[in-house]
Amino acid sequence: MTARAHVAWLGLGSNLDGPAAHISGAVEALAATPGAEMLAVSSFYRTAPVGGPADQPAFCNACVAVRVSFGARALLVATQRIEQAHGRVRDVRWGPRTLDIDMLAFDDLMRDDPDLTLPHPRAAERGFVLVPLAEIAPALTLGRHGRVADLLDRVGQVGVEPWTQVWAQA
Repeated sequence: MTARAHVAWLGLGSNLDGPAAHISGAVEALAATPGAEMLAVSSFYRTAPVGGPADQPAFCNACVAVRVSFGARALLVATQRIEQAHGRVRDVRWGPRTLDIDMLAFDDLMRDDPDLTLPHPRAAERGFVLVPLAEIAPALTLGRHGRVADLLDRVGQVGVEPWTQVWAQA
């Protein structure tokens, strides 16, 4: 019997210790996860921090689509293990981090639990999520918020620029 396949869309972010390398490492780790298949990877983008301490470095952000043969909670556990392997420390909300992996959507699942809300409650209002997500899934609907492409039209791309070699040294 074959397990049912699900598609999840994840947002990846890092602003410490070689951010692009952490994002690349997360993509590789997700692709190597048993029962997971990488479907799409966006370009990397440089973005200003949103919330948290004012003096933190810019972020490298990307989005991926992954097909998995397991549920949303198991994917959450897998992404948290990948974050931990990259030295993630959760001490300051929206503070600097080596790696952050957010589950943006999982199929069309709508869930509001203390540890997992789907679709992601703030994805629809954040350019640093919508720009890379629109690159790989413009027609994706984020629950009652609407289609990614339409949300990006509303939010705009201010403060989101391609990650270049100049930023790779940051």
